[in-house]
Amino acid sequence: MTGDVDGIPTVGEAVHDSARDRVGRVMGHVGAYLRLRPLTGGREWDAEPGHLRRLTPAELLSALVAEANARSRQPR
Repeated sequence: MTGDVDGIPTVGEAVHDSARDRVGRVMGHVGAYLRLRPLTGGREWDAEPGHLRRLTPAELLSALVAEANARSRQPR
């Protein structure tokens, strides 16, 4: 899914938002912003394309493992 236009990530790509220091998946475009959602679901947020960079495969795996570990520490 790297059929980007002008270097802007496309829907479904995993990215890092440097403005919020968060990792998310591109869910869509709203005006000049992209809608991002945490990799394992949750509340979406708006991000400026200039603050985003695609995750490498190693970064994506690391982020998914970190979120799974955080969930496993929550009381049931």
